[in-house]
Amino acid sequence: MISSHPTDVILHAFDWPYSLIAERAETIEQAGYKAVLVSPPMKSYQHPSGTPWWQRYQPQDYRVIDNQLGDTQDFIHMVDALRARDLWVYADVVFNHMANESKQRLDLQYPSDADMAAYRQRPDYYQKQCLFGDLSQPLFEEDDFVEAFGINDWKDKWQVQNGRITGGPHDQGLPTLRDNDHVVAQQQNYLVALKKLGVKGFRIDAAKHMTIAHLKKVWTDAIAHDVHIFGEIITDGGATKEEYQLFLQPYLAETRLGAYDFPLFQTLFNALQPSGSLKGLIDPYCFGDALSKERAITFAITHDIPNNDVFANLVMSPEREALAYSYVLGRDGGVPLIYTDLDPSGIRNAQGEPRWQQSWHEADMVARIAFHNRMHGLPMVNLEANDDLLVFSRGEQGVVIINKSSRSQTVELNWPQALTDVLSDDVFASNGTCVQIDTAPMTSRMLWVAPDVQTKK
Repeated sequence: MISSHPTDVILHAFDWPYSLIAERAETIEQAGYKAVLVSPPMKSYQHPSGTPWWQRYQPQDYRVIDNQLGDTQDFIHMVDALRARDLWVYADVVFNHMANESKQRLDLQYPSDADMAAYRQRPDYYQKQCLFGDLSQPLFEEDDFVEAFGINDWKDKWQVQNGRITGGPHDQGLPTLRDNDHVVAQQQNYLVALKKLGVKGFRIDAAKHMTIAHLKKVWTDAIAHDVHIFGEIITDGGATKEEYQLFLQPYLAETRLGAYDFPLFQTLFNALQPSGSLKGLIDPYCFGDALSKERAITFAITHDIPNNDVFANLVMSPEREALAYSYVLGRDGGVPLIYTDLDPSGIRNAQGEPRWQQSWHEADMVARIAFHNRMHGLPMVNLEANDDLLVFSRGEQGVVIINKSSRSQTVELNWPQALTDVLSDDVFASNGTCVQIDTAPMTSRMLWVAPDVQTKK
């Protein structure tokens, strides 16, 4: 196994139980990750036979961690297990809305009377899980929510940031929290409590549905100090797209928070299609097709893509996804986020196995992460680009070659030292001035300097 000193790569352990993450801390460290993004550590609905992943995105209470993935004690144990390996915990937080419980009740008290009764019936347990506040009182009441209506026009900024996310006209939707002093205070109390437990980063779920004013009130300089924060603002492309102008551009202009680089993802997705061109990846930021490298969270897939029908067309083939990861982990800029899950989508790989269940620590992924970690901070220079081939260097230490064509491609580089491909262990010798490298169809190479090896491949 290739090992590397971790720099910044995030493992998105999507819907993993906290105990499983703790159990796998050593493997996560050895794979080269620096941080682990966990699903929302809040109280949400549970059932003895389990609940679907989206239930974690319908919070009932911030003050306790008690959901299908574990409770506050499990969460603390996980943080400690990862911290012992010098790994950071990032928490996914849901601040736009609370759980849709309209089938059980019509009021907007959270937690519900039934949940409050459970707190009273098991006071020792729930007090042990309490992060902050007084569990004898509700967290939110009706005045803490905006008027109920479903979002109909997703290009209407006011609707998107005030309406309810619904599953259709017959769905009451997720109650949207109001931007008021009480809501902001509870959200800040929650963040402070998690920081005290050792959480080092936050993903803001559904950030496009929150106003910039609300975000700025919650994420003060004091709250944001010494943690990595990034929002989920889904767009269908870069600066020329309406969604970018409506939601992402104001967020970037008026906050200092990071964001998922959906513009780069769309650029990369398009470039890797048969009709696309890899020339679009030469300098996407220059054309508004990527975020600045200081604020970007880069990825080849997020949890919404395989698990929501509306994004299913963005699932790349395994071969294209592999090329995308070679670009994301090979380039300079952004913090890479690597997705894994426990098979909520049912999508399988060529071997009939859950597609993303083991991919996070397979040999090729570990090799890509090692390349990223070793090249971290080195300048990126584009060496060659056409519709089907992209070649760039990382300082004087590494080279990435991506070939999306249906035929093998040969590249000759002015390079004085031997290069080893971390994906295949192939070694390419230098004659002192140049190296010749062949790359098979629909594959990539991530090569680093191996001056002690002179075997010609």
